[in-house]
Amino acid sequence: MNLGIVGAGATGLTAAWDAVRAGHRVTILEAADELGGLAASLEVGGVPLERYYHHIFRSDKAMIALIEELGLGDALRFHRPTTGIYRGGKLIDFTTPLDMLRFPEFGPLDAVRFAGSSAVLKAVRDGERFSDLTALAWLRRWAGKKATASIWEPLLRGKFGDRAEQVSMAWLWARIHCRTFELGYVDGGFERVYAALRDGIEERGGKVEFGKAVASIRQDDDTVVVRCADGSAYDFDRLIVTTPQPVFAKAAGLSADDTVWRNQYLGATCFVLELDRSVIPYYWLNINEPDFPFLAVVEHTRMIDPSVYGGRHILYVGNYVEREDWRFTTDPAELLERFVPYLRRVNPDFDTAWIKDWHFSRAGFAQPVVTPEYRALIPAHETPMSRVTLATMAQIYPQDRGQSYSVAMARKVTAALGITA
Repeated sequence: MNLGIVGAGATGLTAAWDAVRAGHRVTILEAADELGGLAASLEVGGVPLERYYHHIFRSDKAMIALIEELGLGDALRFHRPTTGIYRGGKLIDFTTPLDMLRFPEFGPLDAVRFAGSSAVLKAVRDGERFSDLTALAWLRRWAGKKATASIWEPLLRGKFGDRAEQVSMAWLWARIHCRTFELGYVDGGFERVYAALRDGIEERGGKVEFGKAVASIRQDDDTVVVRCADGSAYDFDRLIVTTPQPVFAKAAGLSADDTVWRNQYLGATCFVLELDRSVIPYYWLNINEPDFPFLAVVEHTRMIDPSVYGGRHILYVGNYVEREDWRFTTDPAELLERFVPYLRRVNPDFDTAWIKDWHFSRAGFAQPVVTPEYRALIPAHETPMSRVTLATMAQIYPQDRGQSYSVAMARKVTAALGITA
């Protein structure tokens, strides 16, 4: 089979890896000039570092299996980093169950209800039972109004803004049930995984072509014709598309009322600050203050030693926002300047002189908004074109994204198409 794949992220590369090992001819068309999709990397001190903070969990079996399959198992290390919450002008430890029970705004009953509701979500195996419920309504009833107002609601509003009340409880279940306290990271970054996939694909005759933004997808009888914005064209026996739904819909010429247009996405923005010192005492700091313009601060070098990056301390400042939001459209230099006073609230000593370099990344379709109606809107892998298959993060449910789920979906699709080794 002559197989085309659109997108060189985790899904596209895994599908291509499986296909070339089964003896098929494979060409990956990637719009960007780099591998990895939302897990793409830049370099700090000559070492790859993800543009958006990334790690995996002990429960991410598909990604762990792929890493071992590629011979990188010895490079995967698990860590127990720390977590904090910024609220009421204070940094509050929130790493262990005991820290959580001691949260300053909790009374004894609040602590019990918070712990009990979290334990229920850990114990329930089928999160789809929560699909028709909204997260905040469930939490107010079972976790209690105090825990919801001080912990959960600020996090949901920080991430989803005005849509927070619409978010499905199934989505929140997935965030709690499937996660572990231990986080995994590959020595040298996840770029090593994607580079190993590319190398393995090319060694077996496959191709990864960059700068190939897809302009149109059409099927003529048994041939799929893909035309790219640079004027190039490709004919394939079958095509797997891994781009976000709206991107595929536009290229495929689907009608505006098709379900691929109806799922809602938020965009993502992320600063990577290279600093000469640490800013926070945690790996992950949730910002539970409604007036802050960003969602979380992640000090990567609280998990990975700064010596790996030439002594630089790495701080991510991340956001999910509407694509029309000022935090998405503002010039990055101006945006960083506007963020600095808030970083000083987190650490009053913070000074821009600490910043030795910085990087900014922006993605238009990064976070599906999973509402109770979302499940009915998820498109099938099959599309109106019989030889075109859609495999995108909107089909990961009740999870909404993640490297491991992308790998698992790729393997599900290749198996269904009969192109697995």
